[in-house]
Amino acid sequence: MDKTAVIVIDMINTYDHADADLLLPAAQAALPAIVKLLETARRHDVPVIYANDNFGQWRSHHGELLDTALSGPHADLVRPLSPDKDSLFVVKARHSIFYETPLSYLLRQQGITHVVLCGQVTEQCVLYSALDAHIRHLEVTVPRDAVAHIHQDLADAALRMMERNMDAHIPTTDELDW
Repeated sequence: MDKTAVIVIDMINTYDHADADLLLPAAQAALPAIVKLLETARRHDVPVIYANDNFGQWRSHHGELLDTALSGPHADLVRPLSPDKDSLFVVKARHSIFYETPLSYLLRQQGITHVVLCGQVTEQCVLYSALDAHIRHLEVTVPRDAVAHIHQDLADAALRMMERNMDAHIPTTDELDW
């Protein structure tokens, strides 16, 4: 049986970047599904891993990133999905959650063979992370209601690519089988 982990991508965010105005509505729409996904994962003892940009601050750690996001104007998008004491955290610098991070090692150590990806941005970080998970022979699920996009048309195409080219499962959060 596959051992699953939920990976939250780039949701610890200040939304202080060029595309934030385009991303914010989709992030607000995805928030309830992400929160539900996290609650369900924790209730089923499924590991939750946060993979997050470091805002270009290489001296920062996950607590500092969280504090920065919680003190910003969009704390309402961060607070409901903040890491709990059991959450794991990987700091990343590029689009993929795997690129030069210890995530592959962490997943192997935990015996994880299936990842459920949620977060942002569907047509960027989620897409590239799904591809990198697929080439590492991990089963990939991306709940379509638990990801946020900048451009809807590109997000739709990205989800189709994940499903067709990577054999990813693209259910809604309510359709996930735990």
